[in-house]
Amino acid sequence: MTETERKIQLHGRIFITGSIEIVTGLHIRSARRALAIGGLDNPVVRDPLTNRPYIPGSSLKGKLRSLLEKHYNKSQQWAMGGVRIHACYKFDEKGNRIPDEEAYLNCQVCPIFGIPAGFAVLPTRLIVRDVPLDENSAQRLARTRTELPFTEVKWETSLDRVTAAATPRQVERVPAGAIFAPLELVYNVYEESDVDRFLHLLDAMQFLEDDYLGGLGTRGSGKIAFQELSLTVRTRERYLEEKTFEKGLSLRELIVKEEEAMNWLRQTFSW
Repeated sequence: MTETERKIQLHGRIFITGSIEIVTGLHIRSARRALAIGGLDNPVVRDPLTNRPYIPGSSLKGKLRSLLEKHYNKSQQWAMGGVRIHACYKFDEKGNRIPDEEAYLNCQVCPIFGIPAGFAVLPTRLIVRDVPLDENSAQRLARTRTELPFTEVKWETSLDRVTAAATPRQVERVPAGAIFAPLELVYNVYEESDVDRFLHLLDAMQFLEDDYLGGLGTRGSGKIAFQELSLTVRTRERYLEEKTFEKGLSLRELIVKEEEAMNWLRQTFSW
């Protein structure tokens, strides 16, 4: 099939909605700004309209992708924005990078999370929305005497390995117990194999629960839990009619029902 003949059929979308519970303090760093005297040197990212911390969809999607790449031992050969990711491409006889369609279609990562423009065989399946601070959590934090609005300040100390001299520093974190919601992951289904690929997304979510989100994870921060999950579908034939598998599940409960959920998805898409 030539590029001009290629057609893309959206068969429907799978939605995972719910919330993210912060089990240990969360630090997703804001872009560094000029540091004022006495100011905080590690601020978290905040919504400029509400001043509330939030979880950027890019941070969540990037971490899910990174963990899946490591799990499947993918080569991270494409430099993008200061980081390296895996991308399915090959070289032609002139040494130019071109899409590797066979590798792409058999990849556990690229079809779901996408690759650089010009190398994709089909559009990226996964859309990850920004996740705001839940309103109840925001009100509770507003009533709590934290060092900064909605956040705490954690003091850490770096030790010189030779002199043992201590250098204290401040780190801003969203306190443990806060809830971010609504979480929304949108998974586009373009072909029958996309339903089977959906399992890799569930794997990545479990990898993240066992790892950490944001920075300072090896020093205690960033443990999260997916809660109140719902799995719903909108199919092409009846897009305005939402079908629901289950509501209010933890990730562990959803994974326990994984086989049942996958059979339901195949039946819903008539595959």
